Amino acid sequence: MMETTTAPGGLVYGIRLRREVEYRYVGITTKTASRRFHQHLRVAAEGRKTPFYDWVRKQDPADLIADELDWIEGLPELGQAEVDWISYLRREGDRLLNLSEGGLGPTGVVWTTEMREAASIRGTGRKGSSRPGPANPFYGREHSEEQRKKWEADRKGTYSGADNPNFGKFGADHPSFGHAMSEESRAALSEARKGAGNPNFGKKASAETRAKMSAVRKGQPMPSSQRSAHTRHHTNKGIEKADCRFCVEDSAKPSLSSESESES
Repeated sequence: MMETTTAPGGLVYGIRLRREVEYRYVGITTKTASRRFHQHLRVAAEGRKTPFYDWVRKQDPADLIADELDWIEGLPELGQAEVDWISYLRREGDRLLNLSEGGLGPTGVVWTTEMREAASIRGTGRKGSSRPGPANPFYGREHSEEQRKKWEADRKGTYSGADNPNFGKFGADHPSFGHAMSEESRAALSEARKGAGNPNFGKKASAETRAKMSAVRKGQPMPSSQRSAHTRHHTNKGIEKADCRFCVEDSAKPSLSSESESES
């Protein structure tokens, strides 16, 4: 067994089941194969989701072994050796679980549709790690105005019309059906949309828009005030509503009949 080394080189190792000759993973390290193997076991136990670590979790660690496949002098040569070993073993039929073709640094792994679907299935129901407040690496920072405008342009129209996943859904078919906002959320939303927070703050409808609005409302009774609307829709029809402040005020006033009775 080799000792840990800081030399500009390292070894290529392969991980397999002790009872089989087929390798399931190939890697490189400047440490010993044993130490790197135990690092893999620890990462698998922590729950990292990749085909290789999913496979490791299904095995008894005592049934796994890491073999030294090659010792290479020079880091660039070490990275190329990993590429060569992965290519060779795959040609031999070994079902390697490596996501990339090997090599040093970023390898430009391009996920296929099947890989994304498998990752989605593995991650379904998995709780993410929340890092609120100062623990979040973006805490106290803000995205630049340039970045915000870029996102705005990229997303513009993305979910409009038929592209919206809820397009054409009404009633119980809509995911928000039966949902009611809390009073706290209503108050926060109201406060956020006051003044400059209102998307229409400082804007004025064009003459064309005003003409369209006028045409749509033409012929509809439009009370000139809330009191006028109360008189027309409540008083004249003999209707009293508890949420109408004018109904409440009128009910609190003494009626003319009661006043005449008191005078007599």
